[in-house]
Amino acid sequence: MAKMTMIKAITKGLDEELKRDEKVLIFGEDVGRNGGVFRATDGLQDENGADRVFDTPLAESGISGLAMGLALEGFRPVPEIQFFGFVFETMDEIAGQIARTGHRMGGSRKLPITLRAPFGGGVHTPELHADSLEGLLAQTPGLRVVIPSGPYDAKGLLASAIRSDDPVFFLEHMKLYRSIKEEVPDESYTVPLDKADVKREGKDVTLISYGYMVQESLKAADELAKDGIEAEVLDLRTISPLDEEAIVASVKKTGRAVLVQEAQNQAGVMGQVASVIAEKAILSLESPIGRVSAPDTPYPFSQAEEIWLPNKKDIINKAKEIVNY
Repeated sequence: MAKMTMIKAITKGLDEELKRDEKVLIFGEDVGRNGGVFRATDGLQDENGADRVFDTPLAESGISGLAMGLALEGFRPVPEIQFFGFVFETMDEIAGQIARTGHRMGGSRKLPITLRAPFGGGVHTPELHADSLEGLLAQTPGLRVVIPSGPYDAKGLLASAIRSDDPVFFLEHMKLYRSIKEEVPDESYTVPLDKADVKREGKDVTLISYGYMVQESLKAADELAKDGIEAEVLDLRTISPLDEEAIVASVKKTGRAVLVQEAQNQAGVMGQVASVIAEKAILSLESPIGRVSAPDTPYPFSQAEEIWLPNKKDIINKAKEIVNY
């Protein structure tokens, strides 16, 4: 077991799945010889062959259409959308075809597709590259949406996604790629889909998040502990479908909830989490549900993103407000 970054864990996980199952194919813009814009597929073409890891034209709709056709023919495609902000170019295939086909065919055909895409702010990307659009996917029935918060989960969740017979959108926060390291087993392993994880135990308030905001929530929990507030940090890991049992159990334990997302507040994933808490744990609440998110504006140019993005200070202030209500 060695410490590695999330990008290295993803590369290793992809390589293991290519070697485990000859039906796994990786393709996308510059993922072959160049190894992808973030080098997530670095060396995989040389190691596994150009018929298993290959480049496509700059056409997201073609990438997803190819993935669907390959899946129907028995392959396990792992296409990359170079940046999540480009998903608009392929929403017809994703929401109109990939997510619906299993239902349309009465479960007689499987679509084991794992679409990967980087997203998220804090790394000064150009416009449309950092947008958190996961809410669009989370409201699409038939599509599983997975977002890891660190290297260990990333490798295990990716293996589970590729082995799943259902279509999975696997989102990777760009700021997590190289900002933290964790112990990651050398051998192949899986982390279950659809299961949230308590990253830190607490008794006073539950901080619920996913992706990079889990790291900000953990930092906030450390600071809150200095003031005598023990915050529990719940990492959703899969945002669709939600692990409602874990959400309700944690909120009933602490009696308070602060919901943290990087995306804009309106129509975000945490709106659904708030609904689950209100419907199934409202009598356990000792204060209103708190929310921390980005403002309801377009993502700003990179010079202003640090002001716009939520951070540990915002989480600390909201948690104190809820605890002292």
